[in-house]
Amino acid sequence: MPEQLYGIRHHGPGSARAVVAALAEQRPDILLVEGPPEADELLRWMADERLEPPVALLGYATDDPRRAGFWPFAVFSPEWQAIRWAVAHDVPVRFFDLPYAYRLAGSDDDPSPENGDRPDAGSGDRPEAAAGPEAGAGTDDPLPRRPVDPIGELAAAAGYDDPERWWEDVVEHRGAPAFPAIAEAMAAIRDGVPDDPDDLLREAHMRTVLRQVRRSHDNIAVVCGAWHVPALTRKVPASADTALLKGRRKTKVTFTWVPWTYGRLASWQGYAAGVRSPGWYHHLFTSENEVVARWLVAAAGVLRDEGVPASSAHVIEAARLAETLATLRGRPLAGLTELTDASAAVLCEGDPLRLELIGRRLVVGERLGGVPDDMPAVPLARDLATQQRSLRLKPEALERELDLDLRRDNDLARSRLLHRLRVLGVPWGESDRRRRGTGTFREQWRLRWQPEFAVRLVEASAHGTTVVSAATAAVAATARAADHLAEVTALVEVCLLADLPDAYPPVLRALDTRAALDADVAHLMAAIPPLVRTLRYGDVRRSELGGLAEVTTGLLARVRAGLPAAVVGLADQAARDLRGHLDEVHAAVNLLDEDAREPWLDTLASLADRDDLHGLLAGRLVRLLHDAGRLERAEVRRRMGLPLTAGVAPADGAAWVEGFLGGGGLLLVHDDALLSLVDEWLAGVPADSFTEVLPLLRRTFGSFAAGERRAIGDRVAQRGRPVHRAPAADLDHDRAAAVLPTLGILLGRELR
Repeated sequence: MPEQLYGIRHHGPGSARAVVAALAEQRPDILLVEGPPEADELLRWMADERLEPPVALLGYATDDPRRAGFWPFAVFSPEWQAIRWAVAHDVPVRFFDLPYAYRLAGSDDDPSPENGDRPDAGSGDRPEAAAGPEAGAGTDDPLPRRPVDPIGELAAAAGYDDPERWWEDVVEHRGAPAFPAIAEAMAAIRDGVPDDPDDLLREAHMRTVLRQVRRSHDNIAVVCGAWHVPALTRKVPASADTALLKGRRKTKVTFTWVPWTYGRLASWQGYAAGVRSPGWYHHLFTSENEVVARWLVAAAGVLRDEGVPASSAHVIEAARLAETLATLRGRPLAGLTELTDASAAVLCEGDPLRLELIGRRLVVGERLGGVPDDMPAVPLARDLATQQRSLRLKPEALERELDLDLRRDNDLARSRLLHRLRVLGVPWGESDRRRRGTGTFREQWRLRWQPEFAVRLVEASAHGTTVVSAATAAVAATARAADHLAEVTALVEVCLLADLPDAYPPVLRALDTRAALDADVAHLMAAIPPLVRTLRYGDVRRSELGGLAEVTTGLLARVRAGLPAAVVGLADQAARDLRGHLDEVHAAVNLLDEDAREPWLDTLASLADRDDLHGLLAGRLVRLLHDAGRLERAEVRRRMGLPLTAGVAPADGAAWVEGFLGGGGLLLVHDDALLSLVDEWLAGVPADSFTEVLPLLRRTFGSFAAGERRAIGDRVAQRGRPVHRAPAADLDHDRAAAVLPTLGILLGRELR
């Protein structure tokens, strides 16, 4: 059979079936598929059942892994099915698109890299998907520059306002697209639009490869995007293609297989060749019969998993409605639109949230592919895969919650792995602070694996070949490059959480250096709480802390020495900031031993005696000393009375009250004298000054718990009123003794 070109739509299940049927009839001597030729050596893995789609070819510049691209494949992708057929029938197969090495390097005339599949993933937060175009959908560029959408043009000519729906009607539901008719339609559309420079370059290379293959093979099969078929059948001199390709430079690239997800195939994820409903296309390809009924059964299952009642009667009625809608709309079969409408009306009962759930779980789907353990990969990725198996922590596309008990060895190891990956820029797990446990032994995580993590692992491999060595090197490098004390302090906690003992020496050296150079007391105070938490809870994680205690003690001594000068002449906002630092350091010092607490309290006591303090700080210091047992209530009342006298400006008194009471008013509930003092001061604030102090008072009392505010209000309302106590009830000893035998049985002891 002569050479055959099969123009397909990427990720089209109808195209996939038709291509397999056509190849089985043609029985070619060689198969050429649109794709990066550098990945030819990886095609043999497609015979391995452990390579489970959706997967993607990952290509990256060897010397700069941030420049990377993806070529995704689903089970319903025509290229995937064509290559699987060739591998199963021992037919040679190769990719024949423009090499990715050329796209990254550019040309002598144009030093900038060609914008092919993905020229530079380092410019954004994550690398975008890059793959061959859907039929007429554009180039491999994730931002296609083609001026028209060929499928949209054909759909409009047929009277459809939705290109996806047109393609389903004429291709997916009919089972076998007419390849010559599609090629003719693409040729007609291409004649009316200007050529894209990327397309011209790629197609020149494709024709060049075709000419080479024709010298040794007659029966050739070509599978490519339908948009390219007219260009491959066009008579173009070889010299013209050679001239177009001349001067191209190469960049050394590396390829491997990585898992992919259906969510990343969705067109709204920035993937030009994507489809809006990969889960639906998977269903079309894998369901041989009863497509409508099976889909609705799956939709009902999604709802039942979330506790929503969905019976077989709902499924039957929804199926009838979907088929009726298809008939009324003149469609050959009920498509996704009809099934969505029927699900919304019957299964979801008009609830948009239920319909959104079906769309997320079923229409798009979050299936995660898999690759063999012995797949060529960077050592760092291999080490991670080994730890994932050892810790029974399988990557999944759907978000799931993970509750860890750090007293268990396996959970502790899981926590360390997740923290180490975050150091490497692979946030597989996000700490769920909304569900934080009550003790230091608990951690809650939300896990979700993203395909682009494969690129980040390649980038991180520059730091080391194992997760722990790479994380250690990354922390050490960050510590050496840190410009501020707070950056280094944060790394101390990172070393604790990720258990990186070898990173402590460079971090502590950087901490000493930054602390010595930083004279700002606020910066020094901000550094103390995380260091103390590390010291206090390090034993929970069984971490070696080395000389961290000495560094913390030295910082605390510098803070005590610098505080007297730092509290003078502060504006309102500066005083508020310093009060926050005081609270945090005080809470941290309370976690240390008495040798550290007593000097700190001595410093606070010396500051509280000064008369040049901002009212906010003066009130806060008195409160801290009272809570620590350094001031009796009588002394507290005396000190409170000083700023609340008639001769002091109301704003100064309000600031003192805010500093003293901020964060909790339980003291006023239990101390009548303090409550009376505050109440009388409030009642005596002049009317013209009350508006000035009201914001301060609202901020103070608004921070109290609801129960505290209610109790204070009740106490104030009852002031001056006699207290009525209920008379004590008479106790019937005989009736009480009657229950003692039964109570003794329950408690397991004799009661008298």
